Amino acid sequence: MNATAVPALRRCALALLLCLCCAASLAHASDTPAAATAGPVQQLRIYEIFEDTKPHFHARFRDHALRIMRRYDFRIVAMWETKTAQRTEFAYLLEWPDETTMKDRWSKFMADEEWTEIKRQTRVHGRMVGEIQDRTLRVVPYSPQQRLLD
Repeated sequence: MNATAVPALRRCALALLLCLCCAASLAHASDTPAAATAGPVQQLRIYEIFEDTKPHFHARFRDHALRIMRRYDFRIVAMWETKTAQRTEFAYLLEWPDETTMKDRWSKFMADEEWTEIKRQTRVHGRMVGEIQDRTLRVVPYSPQQRLLD
């Protein structure tokens, strides 16, 4: 091989390696959104609630929100109330078949005319919800349970 062929061969090899790296990176990037939305996910919702309107909050959630959520296939696993010196919270855990469904159903629930009207009517009781925390939970492969509901 002559002296000019070696640098050209190195440039070709480097270009090939760069192309392979780019292809691998693109393949990984295209898999990421699907991986993030595939499979069952759990959702943890935590609402700050207030002692003076707590009974009204629970009545609205129990008598109206749950019924309307069922209409949109919300699968609530469990609900809790917790209290610290600083605040009272209502937390609940949902399970969804995938993240895409979760987003779609929340969008439909929030746009529901009956739910909008119930929130409007119950404002007479005062402020019922403060800060809302929303966390999407993805099960790790070594979790003893992959799904919470069957």
